[in-house]
Amino acid sequence: MSLRMGKQFGAVPLFDPKEGIVVRSPQQRGKGWWVGAPSSVFDPTTDTFYLVYRVRRPPELGRGVECRIAASSNGVTFEDIGTISKDSLDALSVERGSLIQAPDGRWLLYLSYASAADGRWYVGRAEADAPEKFEADCVSVLFSPDDLACEGVKDPCAFLIGRMIYLLLSYAVTLPNLTEEQKAVRHATGDIYNTGLTESRSAAAISGDGRVFQWLGDVSPQHAPLLPLNSEKTQRWDGYCRRLGALLPLEDGGFLAFYDGSASVEGNYEEQTGLAITFDLQHYHSLSPHGPILRSPYGSGSLRYVDVLPVGNELFYYYEMACADGSHELRVSVVER
Repeated sequence: MSLRMGKQFGAVPLFDPKEGIVVRSPQQRGKGWWVGAPSSVFDPTTDTFYLVYRVRRPPELGRGVECRIAASSNGVTFEDIGTISKDSLDALSVERGSLIQAPDGRWLLYLSYASAADGRWYVGRAEADAPEKFEADCVSVLFSPDDLACEGVKDPCAFLIGRMIYLLLSYAVTLPNLTEEQKAVRHATGDIYNTGLTESRSAAAISGDGRVFQWLGDVSPQHAPLLPLNSEKTQRWDGYCRRLGALLPLEDGGFLAFYDGSASVEGNYEEQTGLAITFDLQHYHSLSPHGPILRSPYGSGSLRYVDVLPVGNELFYYYEMACADGSHELRVSVVER
């Protein structure tokens, strides 16, 4: 329900993670067996929900093994309609993907993968006439670390705003003062984000057709000084990672944004969710300076890769959530707005 009383403008309800419905379970139970990194879109011409998600195994068994596309008539019960494996991309791992329909009617899939050639993260693009028609051999490089002068780029999240495709991405910062030895090994594992030799930040790019982009640069959520101004500074809960991944337009202007955060590299893979706001899609201000607003009640507390899809009078929140046994599952919570 829309709230427009007094000074309460378009209040946005969140969700209770433990009340969510399981959309996908991991292939096995235990640490490293995960399914999630969801990204959703709704096609009003067919009343169809589409969900892109990643299947992951422990590192010794291949990490992110494939990206799947699923379809649903109700946003809760999904049927897989397509798969792109890491092997088809000559990749060490795949991570979050995002699906959007371009202004010309074609469907575009943006997909992140760690290249087997150099161990760095890239974002690729594929296009098709329909979401069930994507082929792995149609994926071409859209963003490379060399193009962006960074250590890696991944986790694309696409939004169609007017006739602009707005893309949020995670990028790995090039840190100064690394030793030559550290520089030599930073990509040896195929995931620099988990080495402590970078920081995980957010960037944005815009396009009129979804194929050629202009790079806007860093848009990581920022913190204003906490009051009192002379208070002792402490390490931020999101000091290592601030990865934007979901936008929700507000009735009176601006967007709420959900982002993944962790204090250090030890929290990589187990991030929790923060909230930010933006009025221009370039400057994001954190609304959760003291800690995450959403976390799992189980295991590590990780709740990450939140995506929110407004359809009618409901908000469909998709998210990856830690379980008591160390695995991660994909859930959806549906709330009225």
